Amino acid sequence: MHVRRHAVTLAVALLLAAVAPRLYAQATRVAVVDLQRALTETEDGRRAKARLKRTFEARQRTLDAKQRELKALQEEIEAQQKVLSPEALQKRVEAFQKAYMELQSTYMEYQRELASKEAELTQPILSRMQEIVQRIGQSEGYTLILERNESGVIWVPANLDLTDMVIQQYNASSSEGSSRRGRRSSKRR
Repeated sequence: MHVRRHAVTLAVALLLAAVAPRLYAQATRVAVVDLQRALTETEDGRRAKARLKRTFEARQRTLDAKQRELKALQEEIEAQQKVLSPEALQKRVEAFQKAYMELQSTYMEYQRELASKEAELTQPILSRMQEIVQRIGQSEGYTLILERNESGVIWVPANLDLTDMVIQQYNASSSEGSSRRGRRSSKRR
């Protein structure tokens, strides 16, 4: 009797061992999404990128003007080096070094400003994208959705990349929101 019970238990265990991996594999669905690509391809992302570009170009023009002034000062020092007294030359070199340090400081300040502005403009977009990814994951029955650039994914079949779907849903939700806002403002008139 014990042998028969062990035989039945063994048969059930073997059956489960054979069937369980197939059941588990069928239930597991994994996909990827490239949030950086989605960010650059959504309408809001493009607008944010354009705003950042305008800010960057304005800052770059300022830096370029300061660099030209610095270069002119350097050339002036080099041209007058032989005719200036050592004290006057030292004052000019110190003025040049001070201007150079100010330029470096301004550059670092602009870098921090641009990074802060980028985070400010992109964070709301990325948050909405994450909500869309969660909705897709739940509605489509995905077990796991990985961020393509941060998860070390080297290759994935196109049918498992949800980036285009996220972009479409994001743009659709943005256009719905803007059309609702437009209707609200026209009702107020």
